[in-house]
Formats: sequence, structure tokens, C-alpha cells
Amino acid sequence: MPNYRRFFVPGGTFFFTLKTERNAPIFSQAPNVKLLGDVFRETKSRWPFEVNAVVLLPDHLHTIWSLPGGDANYSTRWAWLKKEFTKRYLDAGGVEQPTSLSRDKNRRRGVWQRRFWEHTCEDVEDFEAHFDYLHWNPVKHGYVECPHQWPHSSFHRWVGQGVYAKLWGCGTGQPKSAASVDDAGE
Repeated sequence: MPNYRRFFVPGGTFFFTLKTERNAPIFSQAPNVKLLGDVFRETKSRWPFEVNAVVLLPDHLHTIWSLPGGDANYSTRWAWLKKEFTKRYLDAGGVEQPTSLSRDKNRRRGVWQRRFWEHTCEDVEDFEAHFDYLHWNPVKHGYVECPHQWPHSSFHRWVGQGVYAKLWGCGTGQPKSAASVDDAGE
């Protein structure tokens, strides 16, 4: 059995990837996008953290969080968020993917893939690489030709704050800064 180990840095900044079970396109439907946003805000109110960046695609999401000083408990946040989203999604008539007997025995639902992918941002360059990778991700997957065309992204906030030009990442291939990020859990 694999031995999963996480790197906990109190007050650290982390890049995460979460995928839906069997890559189901749950977030191609607006009510599910809204529901996830609601659950995200509730999670933040229970256990504060800063969302530095986020992109939501039909079957997965990437986000960068900074935790408060002395706090490294991102696993509790993700467990609650996934559980709460799943409960509300299914109550609203959402469809879950088939699960194995083993998963049924462990009360796993067919909404999210088990676990999540985490990377600790080690320095400014590492943060910037993951920040750019995240915002360029809808282009990588062929959903749009330019990051500004994707609606479910913090890219728009960062354009408004002057961090990105509106046409950043358009028609130039993967930005050099994002090239150092291998697959980011995808």
C-alpha cells in the first residue's frame, strides 16, 4: 500500500489540484460552480486562509492557498470542503460516478477523486511558476485560446490589479514561467 506523506509548513503557501471522480465534468454546470464557491467561502469562514489564485475547469481545480501563521492544517479544510460539497451536490440531484465495493465499504462517494495533490511553494520563483501554470491551465486543456476567455479564474482579478496584461498567454504557447511545473497532479 502506498505511503502518502504531506509536507506541512505552518503559515505556508501551497498549490493544490483536486479532480472529480473519473474526470466527470461536474463543473460544466453553473449551479455546481456556484455551489462550490459557496462551500469555499464557508470553509474560509471556519478555517481562515488566503486564496492567492484559483481556476475551476469542468473536471478539476487548481488553487494556491496561504495559511495563517502557525497553521498547516490544509487537510482538514479540504476534507470538509469535499464532504460538504458532495453532500449538497447529491442532495440537489447531482450524479455520482460508480464506485468499487472497497470504496463503498469506506463510505466513499463517486464525486471527488480520493485525496488531492499538494505542492509547497518553496520560494517566489516557485510560487510564480505555479501561479502562471494555474492561470494558463484552461488554454493547456484546449478550453480557450487565451486565459482571459475562461470565466472561472482569478486571472481576471489579477488583470484588474495590473499583475497580468489582459492578453497574457494568448497565442504564445505555454509561458516559460509555467514550463517548470510538470503535471501538477493532473
